[in-house]
Amino acid sequence: MHADAVVLDVDGVLVDVADSYRRAVVETVERVHGATVPRAAVQRFKDAGGFNNDWDVTDAVALFVLARREGYEGDVAAFAAAVESAGGGRDGVDAVLDDALGDGARERVRAAFDSARNRDVFQALYLGTEGYRRIEGGEPPFDAPGYVNDEPTLVEPATLDALRAHGPVGVLTGRPAAEADIALDRVGLSVPDDARFTMDDWDGGKPDPHALVTLAERFDADSVVFVGDTLDDVRTAVNAASVDSSRAYHGVGVLTGGLTGEDGRRKFDEAGAAAVVESVNDLPGLLDECGG
Repeated sequence: MHADAVVLDVDGVLVDVADSYRRAVVETVERVHGATVPRAAVQRFKDAGGFNNDWDVTDAVALFVLARREGYEGDVAAFAAAVESAGGGRDGVDAVLDDALGDGARERVRAAFDSARNRDVFQALYLGTEGYRRIEGGEPPFDAPGYVNDEPTLVEPATLDALRAHGPVGVLTGRPAAEADIALDRVGLSVPDDARFTMDDWDGGKPDPHALVTLAERFDADSVVFVGDTLDDVRTAVNAASVDSSRAYHGVGVLTGGLTGEDGRRKFDEAGAAAVVESVNDLPGLLDECGG
């Protein structure tokens, strides 16, 4: 697995977001609707695909909770599986609701659903009072300490040094730019603007391959490794290879996000991962071992 350049996801790769983003997802729905799902259920939606943006995950959980109130009988696993079968993402959620609920129930779900409110509560929980004022530019709906402060680093400084010595390092994340800056500053990784893509830089989102292909072009790389913690990260590399035959793209899954253990390895393999490692800190050794 030769690689001229390495591109890194942020969440679950560089920092642990189990007690930040994923906590904010379930607690936002609890605050807004008085019911939610277990934190582990967030991974069900991630596996369904199309949920690179945690605001979309929050909306999906909220719509599941509201659908249950209107008579949807499946559990969260069945709901997420149906969403995956319908193509994933918010479009998949809408398709499931259209299929599972009658007209009246569906209208009541839509009337109770407020994506803007979900986002506002989510940002208050995640950023905290001061972070919300700084990044969102206004007063938060309530005071909070900010779960962003509960993101342990996963990558070791020596790993970043080794990757930078190896070649160009880029970042491809579903975070907004300001929140990507927080995580990158925390781990000590500085990349120029043209070596990264955030939510603010393109509309497609993973697994759309545009951002990864663009980074490969900017790096003038013949072979690129993209490291992520979700199936959509691996699918991004697979999709990039399908649209750009002039380069080799290798998706590497890490087991420090929501996918863990042998089940995580199996899912990554089935999605087309070139390799699966315990953490991003194993990547330099993998590249050395493969002559990359």
